Amino acid sequence: MTTLTNAPLKTLLDRLFEQAAAAETETISAIADISDQERMRLMQSKTDYRDLYGRLKHVPLAVSRETGALLYMLARSSGARDIVEFGTSFGISTLHLAAGLRDNGGGRLITSEFEPSKVARARDHLTAGGLIDLVEIREGDALRTLSVNLPDTIDLVLLDGAKALYPDILELVESRLRPGALIVADNADHSPDYLARVRSPANGYLSTPFAEDVELSMRLG
Repeated sequence: MTTLTNAPLKTLLDRLFEQAAAAETETISAIADISDQERMRLMQSKTDYRDLYGRLKHVPLAVSRETGALLYMLARSSGARDIVEFGTSFGISTLHLAAGLRDNGGGRLITSEFEPSKVARARDHLTAGGLIDLVEIREGDALRTLSVNLPDTIDLVLLDGAKALYPDILELVESRLRPGALIVADNADHSPDYLARVRSPANGYLSTPFAEDVELSMRLG
């Protein structure tokens, strides 16, 4: 038995995934008046992405159940103790990562979210799941909040915020990635510059697409 499959976390995650599924209609409605072309432009902009995510501040934007399970398994199998997450949202991915830390015997998860209402929800969920003691939520622009006071060595990184910022966030943490550190990038197909960087062994990574919407990369020694 694990933290992930026991109460209170299992019950909490079941409820949160049900709520995320129910919010899909709200998500579609929130961006219905934006053309596909404009939506792509906003996702790939390093400044205008706030307009898009501002419309979605009341919806979870959660990882899938499968990606959540993957995050937990990667944290456990790598023996992760120090994790950095970009894009907390309602904290569903954060719960999976923190559960991995708990079952590894402890550690520290630093996560960043710029929407205050989502920070509050994530903190409530982490408290309800009994994992808040392992997590530091940094509110604000991740280019600032993740530029200071990071662990000397980082074992695992999750990128699941504004896609245009993936290369910049990687730049912030790169020097601290231990050999063999794992980087999970959700919806990385919306960040071609990021993919070009991690898919080149010359840049110090081994990388592969995983499932339908995840890029899984490893920092080479």
